[in-house]
Amino acid sequence: MKTMMAAMAVEARKARSARVLWATGALLIIGVAALAGVTVVAARSGDAEIVAKLGPVAATGDWPALLGVAAQITAAAALLAFGVGISWLTGREFADRTVSGLFGLPVGRGTIAAAKLAVYAIWASAVSLAIVVVLPVVGLAVGLGWPSGDDIAGLARQLALGLLTALIAVPAGWAASLGRGLLPGIGTAVGVMAVAQIAAIARVGGWVPFVAPAFWALQPSADSAIALSVVPLVPLVFGFALVRVWRRMQLDR
Repeated sequence: MKTMMAAMAVEARKARSARVLWATGALLIIGVAALAGVTVVAARSGDAEIVAKLGPVAATGDWPALLGVAAQITAAAALLAFGVGISWLTGREFADRTVSGLFGLPVGRGTIAAAKLAVYAIWASAVSLAIVVVLPVVGLAVGLGWPSGDDIAGLARQLALGLLTALIAVPAGWAASLGRGLLPGIGTAVGVMAVAQIAAIARVGGWVPFVAPAFWALQPSADSAIALSVVPLVPLVFGFALVRVWRRMQLDR
């Protein structure tokens, strides 16, 4: 336990000083809030042509519209942002050519990998929470007034969507570790987004773990909530695989 806490402290210090994580988190928070706010303002403009282009989710220009647009953006943008974040956390030593120094530490490499996952979870949770905190400010700024009880439930779903999206981005960290660099991880995040889009178009996305969070957030129901049960399999399988890669790593290249 002491070695795990020590590894987490070191990884947390790296994360706090990392411009990549700060910039990625800030861009996601500002992007989701700004795009959702602009869309609602456009819907409330009364221009029939603009309203028609926005689609049924945003056309009403109310709190459900704001939250619906935010969920749509989060489902795609957060997957990429979290994929970049975990790729940096697990791949930076390879990119900076400092990974060889980890072999001389008294802390096992498997423990270091687990600490990276823990720090990633904290960072992604903080970003997801920040989005939920900013959205009510945006709603007030565009004239929607205070959120009702149903709107607060929508904000809770937005938080859950962010957290669940962070879980399905874990394969990017495994790919960055296996490929020993940032690009394999980022490429995997893009690939997961493509799989999600294909599954959604094929109308089988409800039970695909990479799509289930978005389906549930946009169309909450008993069936879509049950489908979320498959989501934890992604971080369990790929988190275990990530730690195994680090534990068995050798200085062969």
